[in-house]
Amino acid sequence: MNPEEYTKMYELEDHYWWFVGRRQLALNLLKKHSPNSHPDVLDLGCGTGVVLRELASWAKPTGLDMSHLALGFCRKRSLNQLVIGDGAQLPIAGESMDAIIGLDIFEHIEDDVTAFSEAFRVLRPGGILVLSVPAFKSLWGPHDVALMHFRRYRTSEVRRKLESAGFQVKRASYSVFFLFPIVVVWRLFEKRKRGPAKASLVTLPKWLNSILIGLQDVEARMLSSFDLPWGSSVIAVAQRGPTKSVDIS
Repeated sequence: MNPEEYTKMYELEDHYWWFVGRRQLALNLLKKHSPNSHPDVLDLGCGTGVVLRELASWAKPTGLDMSHLALGFCRKRSLNQLVIGDGAQLPIAGESMDAIIGLDIFEHIEDDVTAFSEAFRVLRPGGILVLSVPAFKSLWGPHDVALMHFRRYRTSEVRRKLESAGFQVKRASYSVFFLFPIVVVWRLFEKRKRGPAKASLVTLPKWLNSILIGLQDVEARMLSSFDLPWGSSVIAVAQRGPTKSVDIS
């Protein structure tokens, strides 16, 4: 990402509705599907460290990011179990992690197929990967450019790539369901704007931010029972089986 986007993330990640909703949904899924009660967890693309901080209360987390700036922000949060590295070539021993959480990271990796295979490699048999990625190529715009994305996904593509890497896909659903029509309109508006590309994190009053967090909580409860047909993100849970069977053709 552009350096200024890390600063913005550090300032907003604790309380902004999008970060809070994404984090709560993913951590709930991680707890639900975790192979044990105190897992070794790799936060892949840990950014400025809020997910790592929350994991520390019930797991043994390690944060990995390719940005020294991001890891510097993690250290400001007193987080020190950190590794510099690339998701397509993880400097992590094989079969050493019980779980991986990767929130909006695979779209930043040019060779995402190799990155999924690397995630599979470092997981122990029975280990799980919980991920989120942006959805629908039609929503591509300045937001994606500013954050240096390579792609946006459909659930079918996420499922296919995970299965090609050897995973058993437990869940693959869209998320940010209720707000999807607003996101579509906003992205169309952004495409018409002139000037440098910027991430679309609109400043909100506290009361509205709280309402949106509550709405995302309702959605997370729905996702605990069934998949959603549309949304601006894809959320997935995949498991490494007891034996390895990889086909990345």
